Amino acid sequence: MSEASFSAAKAEFAAAWNNPANTRFELPAVDVNATIAAKYVLDAPFRMSLTQLWDMEVKKAWAPLNYIPYVVSEGASWGRGDLADGSDHFYRRSNQAGWITPSRGLVLEEVFLDHAARRIFFMGRRNFTDSDGTMLTADDHQPLFHVEHAAEGSEGAPVNVWRIVLLTEREDPRFHAPFQAMADAGLLPGFVEIYITRDLAVPLTRR
Repeated sequence: MSEASFSAAKAEFAAAWNNPANTRFELPAVDVNATIAAKYVLDAPFRMSLTQLWDMEVKKAWAPLNYIPYVVSEGASWGRGDLADGSDHFYRRSNQAGWITPSRGLVLEEVFLDHAARRIFFMGRRNFTDSDGTMLTADDHQPLFHVEHAAEGSEGAPVNVWRIVLLTEREDPRFHAPFQAMADAGLLPGFVEIYITRDLAVPLTRR
């Protein structure tokens, strides 16, 4: 992108999503409180708010090791600042497990947050410089990928939205399997569970 902005990231994501050579998957939208009621046992009544769901998304974007330790084993973010369009922008690197391979590798992402729309784009990058000026190069254990996270719904009935597009040479259905398994489980995303149990101190037990 010639000029960083949330709208440019959104357009880049849309172009990748609409490219038939790429591999796409969108998880079913998760009604957070309905899922808690159906899939979890709690010690006391609890309902998550849209404000809390977005707080989780913002914290997870900056500190992935805290919220997705089942994927990320090391990570750091830097360069946070506001763009001309009012969106939040920073870079992050992390060591991540492959989606369909046991190997791990360096993943580089440029992150764009629109707080008004409660939407985040994680744009996979092949290269950029670290906070100290060192040139980083993403590992090739899997294709580059872009991810969209969003908090939708109302304040009392928040909905978690997630979709991914992998920049493959041709559609590769092998990548559908781990995402379909998430959908079939019908649970809260792991990062939402972690936020509720740790940040909100609300114990959750899966039924």
